[in-house]
Amino acid sequence: MSPRRASRRPAVKAGFKLWLCADDPKEVFGSGKWRLLEAIQREGSLRAAAAGLGISYRKAWGDLRKAEESLGVTFLKRRRGGSDGGETLLTDEGKRWLREYGRFHGRVERAVEKAFASWRERIKK
Repeated sequence: MSPRRASRRPAVKAGFKLWLCADDPKEVFGSGKWRLLEAIQREGSLRAAAAGLGISYRKAWGDLRKAEESLGVTFLKRRRGGSDGGETLLTDEGKRWLREYGRFHGRVERAVEKAFASWRERIKK
């Protein structure tokens, strides 16, 4: 390979998708639902969280409901609207999933980065 062509190589990074599944592998908890729980925690509203993530309320609600059923977890407590509007909050279990999935994801990410750095060193030789 010519030096000119080698200098145009794009920067390569490792990427991964991480999810958890129960009996039905189609019903998963991964980064999308994790980000949705983060947004609900921040916004106090499923509707605002979904809008902020660019997904429909119906999809957000359906995805979380399926995850709750599949995993046997209750992520949300809801209060219907009224003159003050409704709110959606995370249950203690939902907060624990948010926190612990974040930690788990971070550990996996660091392991992937370490493995990738090792791989990069081997291909340079």
